[in-house]
Amino acid sequence: MTYALVFPGQGSQYVGMGLALAKQFREAEAVFKEADEALGRSLSGLIANGPKEELTLTWNTQPAILTASIACYKALCTRTSLRPMAMAGHSLGEYSALVASGAMEFSDAVRAVERRGKFMQEAVPVGEGAMYAVLGLDTARVAEILKEFNAGGRAAELANDNCPGQIVISGHSDTLEKAAVALKEAGAKRAVKLEVSAPFHSSLMAPAAEKLAEVLAGIKFKTPICPVVANVDARENCDSARIPDLLRRQVASPVLWQGCVKTLSSMGAGLFVEVGPGKVLSGLIKRIEESAAVMNVEDEESLAKTSEAINS
Repeated sequence: MTYALVFPGQGSQYVGMGLALAKQFREAEAVFKEADEALGRSLSGLIANGPKEELTLTWNTQPAILTASIACYKALCTRTSLRPMAMAGHSLGEYSALVASGAMEFSDAVRAVERRGKFMQEAVPVGEGAMYAVLGLDTARVAEILKEFNAGGRAAELANDNCPGQIVISGHSDTLEKAAVALKEAGAKRAVKLEVSAPFHSSLMAPAAEKLAEVLAGIKFKTPICPVVANVDARENCDSARIPDLLRRQVASPVLWQGCVKTLSSMGAGLFVEVGPGKVLSGLIKRIEESAAVMNVEDEESLAKTSEAINS
């Protein structure tokens, strides 16, 4: 069976994620220990005990989801000889894909995403930026409407092209509020303000992108074992030299998830396996490619089902 692995991003977190597999597989447990050592703090304790509010803080969420995702990946590796045809991840999840592909050491990645989270939070004062989910309009129409609001130093931009009829926009709070009204007048079913702390994946994140570039410059990247489809251009990449720039650009650029899934499908992926907490990507993938088979790995039950499918 030809399959691709995909890894979730911010928003999939929950207290206790990945721990069921860590209790059962020492390879997964070792990931939590390595994260604690790399960060010099008990990230595993926060994941295990919360509180939820602290786990949801960006600089905690990003390393926590990465850690849980790689723990799930290590558990999957114990059950099957993995040979994915490609990998991808949604925003933060791209780091998980790079670790799983062997392009990046886990310890480097967990430190990098902790810094990434801090840089992204610090880039815009709290309250000045926002994000909205826009439902029921296609990407081209949303982009067209937003053009009239991107003027005079104000930003209202595409942030996530998640799936048909589900777009996330990002920018200045006051500008997005006006844009949301225009989008609903244009036929959007809903334009809902999201509970996020910063305008992620917009040009307002440029300062964070430049700071992150300095961190990435100190990391040694390797050739991945299979192509990793990048968020910023939805194209497969096997060139380790390109990875730092792709990750830098990702911070202040839209996540082209719909394009990533279509690329994986065109490469021959018949099965998409979501590795990590939740099933957010599984739902998006089914809306992008209705004929695609989707499975996930986040606990013993899902691990058993997915391993059996891959091994058959």
